[in-house]
Amino acid sequence: MPDDSPTVLIIDDDSALRASVARLLESLGLASQQFASISEFLTSELPDGPTCLVLDVRLPGQSGLDLQRDLAAANRELPIIFITGHGDIPMSVQAMKGGAIEFLTKPFRDQNLLDAIEAGLARDRARRGKDEALAALRERFGALSPREREIMIHVARGRLSKQIAGDIGIAEATVKVHRSRLMRKMKAGSLPALSRMADKLRLVPEELQHS
Repeated sequence: MPDDSPTVLIIDDDSALRASVARLLESLGLASQQFASISEFLTSELPDGPTCLVLDVRLPGQSGLDLQRDLAAANRELPIIFITGHGDIPMSVQAMKGGAIEFLTKPFRDQNLLDAIEAGLARDRARRGKDEALAALRERFGALSPREREIMIHVARGRLSKQIAGDIGIAEATVKVHRSRLMRKMKAGSLPALSRMADKLRLVPEELQHS
């Protein structure tokens, strides 16, 4: 990872609260970035390491729930801990249905906030790990020859070597050679492992698998 240092992003129009949360995080060795509004957050350069967002629900202009919806629409996974001094049940339900880590009402206990931040950073680390593993998988698949990629897709569909040979018009022994090479290049220790890789790469539409 380019930068594995975690950062907590704080969006709240209350400067005293932002500073208080930042001091709390600093006492635990956690870095933070503070924003007075969502527009300021959206125009800022964000850190590259694991992050989570401490977000006030009610803000000037765009609300915290609006930002949550926009991030989801942009397929941007950022763990969110909502904080508010004016929360209600429908608001908290909406936030949690949107995937929020926690919905805390001011004044909240420091430990409750820290527990939520820990969960948020853990979720983001896990997401980043999956993204990196998938990127590496795509890179290995891209390094295969066109014939190897073709055979991998047939294997993912559950086709046997003899069937693949008939499908593409080559000898069964040649299929086995290509399959052995592609498994080595993909770092797949078994055919089931290769099939799982194909699933992650979405090489075969679900309705065509094992056809």
